[in-house]
Amino acid sequence: MTSILFALLSAVSWGSGDFFGGLASRKTGPFLAVLFGELTGSVFLFGTFIFYKEAIPTWNILLIAALAGALGSVGLIILYYAMAQGQMSIATPVSALMAAAIPVAVGSFLEGVPAATKIGGFFLAFLAVWLVAQERSNQTQLNRLADLRWPLFSGVCFGVYFILIHQASQTGIIWPMAAARVSGVLIIFLFLLFKKEKFQVKNNKTWYLIVLNGILDVGGNAFYILAGQTGRLDIAATISSLYPGMTVLLAWLVLKEQMNNIQKLGILSALVAIFFLTI
Repeated sequence: MTSILFALLSAVSWGSGDFFGGLASRKTGPFLAVLFGELTGSVFLFGTFIFYKEAIPTWNILLIAALAGALGSVGLIILYYAMAQGQMSIATPVSALMAAAIPVAVGSFLEGVPAATKIGGFFLAFLAVWLVAQERSNQTQLNRLADLRWPLFSGVCFGVYFILIHQASQTGIIWPMAAARVSGVLIIFLFLLFKKEKFQVKNNKTWYLIVLNGILDVGGNAFYILAGQTGRLDIAATISSLYPGMTVLLAWLVLKEQMNNIQKLGILSALVAIFFLTI
């Protein structure tokens, strides 16, 4: 139950961070919003070293965490590219499903096949991720199966991130997160240099959104690590992957955006999935 609570907090934190990050990206562009969100989150994260003393892990652990952070940023870049190619209605759910499916497969191999009720919970959670990410009922149909490749690549990067950061954080939290964030920021920074972007936020009112996004993203990562430390990898990754539901709820509450029936069914599926995963 402790692990599930941490995973739920991770989903809430990540979903809330995506909501504020989405608002910021409307004014600065998605990649700049991600970069500055990562940077402000890094300031918050490194500030915790003042209050929380943690032993420095070995170099191989830091390298695994750094690789996880790099893959996470690559996944974000690929996801935004897929959305820019007109695959917005399918990019998020496909990416999130793959991100959850890979840790489930690895977790079942390393920790044993879970009980039948939990397997049912996994399927309901996968269904929930797909449904809550649907923006409208008349979804765009894929013309070619090849159109799935970018969302799938993105999901693979996120799924491997879940596994690597779980492995790197068995004995610590702050140092693995710091190593992952440094490498992740570097990847996004180099990508923006390649694109010759101007590193400037023109609207100062956007900064509070960027700061909230950065802090909540750090919180999501911390809660996911705690979920993995106190329970199974597959359950932690699956419940944490329900974060799109929180984004949709905030858009409904704050922006008064309407949820369609498919999204409502997705949220109901998520609640039932959580029930099956807890029994």
